[in-house]
Amino acid sequence: MIALVATTVLALLVAACGGSTSTTTATSTTPPPVEVTVALDWTPNTNHVGIYVAEALGYYNAAGLSVKFLPYAETAPETLVSKDIADVGFSYANGVAFARTSGLDVVQVFANISKQQYQLAYRADDPSIRSPKDLDGKTYAGFGTPSENSEVATIIQADGGTGKVKKIVLNTSAYESVYNGSADFTIAANTWEGIEAEVNGRPMKYFNPEDYGYPANYSSAIISSNAWLTANPAVAKRFLAATTKGYAYAAEHPQEAAKLLLAANPQTLKNPAIVEQSMAMLAGDGYLTNTTGQVGVVDPSMWTTFGNYLYDHQLLTDADGKPVATRPDWSTFYTNDYLPEP
Repeated sequence: MIALVATTVLALLVAACGGSTSTTTATSTTPPPVEVTVALDWTPNTNHVGIYVAEALGYYNAAGLSVKFLPYAETAPETLVSKDIADVGFSYANGVAFARTSGLDVVQVFANISKQQYQLAYRADDPSIRSPKDLDGKTYAGFGTPSENSEVATIIQADGGTGKVKKIVLNTSAYESVYNGSADFTIAANTWEGIEAEVNGRPMKYFNPEDYGYPANYSSAIISSNAWLTANPAVAKRFLAATTKGYAYAAEHPQEAAKLLLAANPQTLKNPAIVEQSMAMLAGDGYLTNTTGQVGVVDPSMWTTFGNYLYDHQLLTDADGKPVATRPDWSTFYTNDYLPEP
């Protein structure tokens, strides 16, 4: 958790009159920095790199902000943001979609990762899996999220399978269960869990969901609430401008950014090789910028296509847990209005 310390500036004004000199001393105090709380969605990792860069390089301080990072806990960032416990937080497209249709006040304000990271992952040394249809009847280690069953079924069925698998909910233990053979496959980020598996000598192979009919979506996103944005538009713009600088720096200087992330989180990031290789992949393979080189800009077409998939598959539910009856206006699920001018 990081907080910036307010600074006080003393100015001495010297005025000269005629042949004599008189000295007047005045004290000018800068206003204290505005606190912005950020809820993490996981333990610190390279998806969060831009905020740690912005903190370490003084971008938030220069914007008059004191940024406080709330560590990942059992309460979802979407809940923390909608209940005004956090001003902004990290989420993902599914999280935003399910939260909004259930009545929570959340909206994506920044695309920190521009393209899909999550893929169906299985052990590289498993000879029984060659294509998605081979996953039929196998054990899927999942996380209990509303959309993952549909994602798994869509991918397998697109390859000619039935999409029927055995399911166990293990959350963070899902990855280890695949490594040790107690489960056959899971959903993993190739930019983090995939790197970790490779570094630890347990490489994995993947099926990219987009190759099998599951549309691209934001696997990591920064969110806020309309209530906070409306009440604090200038602060929101300053925060996102500094955050944009942080991610732009990371895209241009991935290894320097990796060092800053490691230095900020020595207790949780104990293997520099994972962070360094992850940053090289994020920067080198275009995850930190969109196809036109922009940082943080949300793509409306991605939201429309993915949102329609969720609605058409009746995955979205309202506050009463019933399927959403009317197709939502996807433009209300995100905003680029608080980003700096290009």
